[in-house]
Amino acid sequence: MENLIAEAEKYVIQYLNEHLDSKFVYHNLSHTQDVVKKANELAELSNLEETNKSLLLLSAWFHDTGYTKNIDNHEAESVKITSAFLKGHNVPENDIKIISDLILATKMGYEPKNGLEKIIRDADCAHIGSKRFSDITELLRKEWELACDKKLSEEEWLSMNIDFLSNSHRFYTSEASAKWDKTKSKNLAQLLKAQNKLKQENSKLKHKKEELSFKKNKVALPERGIETMFRVTLKNHITLSNIADTKANILLSVNAIIVSLVLSNLVSKLDNESNHYLIVPTIIFVVFTVISIVLSILATRPNVTSGKFTKEDVANKKVNLLFFGNFHKMSLKDFEWAMGEMMQDREYLYSSMKKDLYFLGLVLDKKYKILRLTYSVFMVGIIVSVISFAIAFQFFSRANVL
Repeated sequence: MENLIAEAEKYVIQYLNEHLDSKFVYHNLSHTQDVVKKANELAELSNLEETNKSLLLLSAWFHDTGYTKNIDNHEAESVKITSAFLKGHNVPENDIKIISDLILATKMGYEPKNGLEKIIRDADCAHIGSKRFSDITELLRKEWELACDKKLSEEEWLSMNIDFLSNSHRFYTSEASAKWDKTKSKNLAQLLKAQNKLKQENSKLKHKKEELSFKKNKVALPERGIETMFRVTLKNHITLSNIADTKANILLSVNAIIVSLVLSNLVSKLDNESNHYLIVPTIIFVVFTVISIVLSILATRPNVTSGKFTKEDVANKKVNLLFFGNFHKMSLKDFEWAMGEMMQDREYLYSSMKKDLYFLGLVLDKKYKILRLTYSVFMVGIIVSVISFAIAFQFFSRANVL
């Protein structure tokens, strides 16, 4: 039997070197030699009889030769190659049957029925309890990519290996369990650690992608520059409105004082016939002053609005909820509902801000036009009044001379 095993070794090495595709970077001669070595170790630990040990080693040498034919049914192909070799060396049919069954026992998912089948299965998966587990399985992953066009992401690969080690695989012999279970547990722990690390990295990457997506889609969102523009412009409009109101109040106060002084000091003296020449200039002065007062009041007088809106107005985006005059007569419940609707609709919200800005501009335009007219009336009134008083005094002086 020893000579037959040596012949088998020589045959398999030559056969795989000549016929096996280079894409098989895992199921190659190196893997076959490892399985033979592990099978021999387990046979020694099990005190296996020499005959059974020889049958086991022969099946180990031939178990993956079928990869030279096809991948999906390589065990059956391996049996054909093995049978042809063994028949050529006059091996009994009973021994050929045992070796063939051992090769078929290496098929994924097969449950071994005897001690020899358990040993061949444990030897075939001995890398699971190896310190080189990570490197060896990477070869299998590469082989799947090259030979099967099966590409797995790092996450899928780790998940598959964890599931296999946790649920699908077990060592069938007590010798294999004692020899490799401890290292298998360490390999599983390393896989779980790598999976957790990958999840953390993916979580960070996802967060970065979300940030990048947010920045890319920022065109669709209100930019900070737009918000700043609205804030600054609205503030400027309100400041200009306050300035206009202050100027109007100054004119109103000055003209009110002038009217008070005229009424208290000058009008009371017009009853005297000697002061009749002052009547016309006084009337002119008072008229211009009163007109300035009226215009100042018009410049600061607020407009009266309805203060109500309907749900249809909100649905049609017709009402500007940013101006108090449009909601001051509404209930708090209706106002809160309307504001909630507006805040959920970015287009409606910024449309309202644009409207608010626009109508503030119209109010400012009206204020400053009236204010300009008021200043003009006040200026003209002062000039005309001074001229009229000067003319009146001139006529009065001539009349006294005559």
